[in-house]
Amino acid sequence: MENLNIPATKSSPEINFDAQTNVLSITGESYPENTTQFYESVFKWLNEFIDNLETEEVVFNIELIYFNSSSSKVLMDLFDTLEEACEDDKNIVINWIYDEENEASLEYGEEFAEDIESLTFNLVEK
Repeated sequence: MENLNIPATKSSPEINFDAQTNVLSITGESYPENTTQFYESVFKWLNEFIDNLETEEVVFNIELIYFNSSSSKVLMDLFDTLEEACEDDKNIVINWIYDEENEASLEYGEEFAEDIESLTFNLVEK
């Protein structure tokens, strides 16, 4: 399976999904004009990746400095997709990476963590 690499823009994050190492990352800021359109290829790739995934561990690093409400909805959809994969005995770890000076990012991570049931969700101070 090919890796998914989308470079960051002013309003969209860098996406690096490595199918060989099972390390997936979203980094930067996320407030694209059309959030659904931007993330469509991300979800398409992710669903195919999960369908072909063995029981190996997947590490998902998320380091968003800023994201808007529509991106927050996408993140919840992403976590739901990953939780469904865990029901199939897949081991997925999410690392929510935040800067110690960005209290909002920490608070969002804590809120997401509360909604997560079957994923390992780590709050990682950078």
